[in-house]
Amino acid sequence: MDNKRIKDDFICPRSSYYGDFSPENLAFNANLQEFANRVSLIAGLHTGGKMSTPDAYHQVKHLWHDLKRSKKHLQLN
Repeated sequence: MDNKRIKDDFICPRSSYYGDFSPENLAFNANLQEFANRVSLIAGLHTGGKMSTPDAYHQVKHLWHDLKRSKKHLQLN
């Protein structure tokens, strides 16, 4: 494993998908993991005082809407 891949895996960890396989489920799982990772980073910045509460709220809200839009676009129940 090269050094860049190790850093990427540390900063943006990914977990394997174990659910019922379909391209839509796999894509949504990737989107969900990206959402969780970004919310975690925003929470860390907020906790560390690097981001205000309103900014953190609006960014998480925007990410949530993006996740809901991806679910609708993928036509998942």
